[in-house]
Amino acid sequence: MHSCRTALIYSPLFGNFSYGDNHPFKLQRNRLAYDLLEAYGLLNLPNMEIRDCRPISTELLLTFHEPAYIDCLKEFSSSDEARADFRYGLGDAECPVFRGLYDCAALGAGATFEAVRLVEEEGFDIAFNLAGGWHHAHRARASGFSYINDAVLAINWLLARGRRVLYLDLDAHHGDGVQEAFYDSDQVLTISLHESGIYFYPGTGFEDEIGEGQGQGYSVNIPLLAHTDDAIYMKAFDEVAYPLIAAYNPDIIITQIGADTFRTDPLTNLEITTRSYCEILCKLRALRIPWVALGGGGYDLMNTARAWTLAWAIMNGLELNPRLPPSFIDKIAQQGYPNRVLLDALHWAEEEYRNLALVAVEKSIVRIKKSIFPGIIGSHGNTTGQ
Repeated sequence: MHSCRTALIYSPLFGNFSYGDNHPFKLQRNRLAYDLLEAYGLLNLPNMEIRDCRPISTELLLTFHEPAYIDCLKEFSSSDEARADFRYGLGDAECPVFRGLYDCAALGAGATFEAVRLVEEEGFDIAFNLAGGWHHAHRARASGFSYINDAVLAINWLLARGRRVLYLDLDAHHGDGVQEAFYDSDQVLTISLHESGIYFYPGTGFEDEIGEGQGQGYSVNIPLLAHTDDAIYMKAFDEVAYPLIAAYNPDIIITQIGADTFRTDPLTNLEITTRSYCEILCKLRALRIPWVALGGGGYDLMNTARAWTLAWAIMNGLELNPRLPPSFIDKIAQQGYPNRVLLDALHWAEEEYRNLALVAVEKSIVRIKKSIFPGIIGSHGNTTGQ
């Protein structure tokens, strides 16, 4: 693999915030991932830099979010008092209000902006923000643990600079907030592979959501049934996502690489392992298109740390020892984690469930090829030469 110039965006300030002890979204997973990166020696590579970040600017915030919603976030953030405003999706079990809430969300969005800026202005090939990927935040409503939609704000900045953007969402949940923001634009192609909204949050992301107006054909959704395993997931990626990415040939790719698709994640029902996760990231790197990666979901903390360590190694063209470093094993053993290895065993779902998932994905692929492919592949040339 050729050597890339890479940037890891990381702020120790994320350790100052918490959604609450009983909330499934744990910000400390960023620190766990950082510790594993350090144990593997991945924080002092010759072509990489670690960059800090600042909170997102108000000017950029208002390219998507409503001023009254942002004002409410700031007000709630400065108080220890229990507050809620359900108009804005704030204060329920899903999107709790806590002191420093706005600072936390603005810092996460600022880290994504810094990643995009480094690729756009400073010539980095790849930048990775562990604390990004808040893809459920809407214009004036928090949703799905997300308060500020960092990807939308960063993409808006790129669009203002005349860039064409590909947004690929690999999280187990549909990237509804990002799709909504660019539903009528042909300057952003959004592709989301996710667990089907028939029975799963946020209840959107079906094959017939293809965009409108100028954006018709530029929203692509591949809903997956429970028990979708590596082979089925790769079939969806290889037959739909990859040819569309290659044909669209964007100026920059932004990828939400949540690790909640893994089969041991407590909130989801897909059966993905590190195998297909790594295969997709290797294929993205091989395109040699400027690439920004955002963390996203992941509710088993060790899964997330392992996934993002593998992602960063792939971005830097490295293969890692599949056994976790002894120093890291010692550290996590004290916290009760039994993990010893970086990679998952090859996994196939049970046949009965697997067949249902396979039939469903094959139907989806046929529908998408009929509705989307003629427009994208017809307008942007064929998929060869990549």
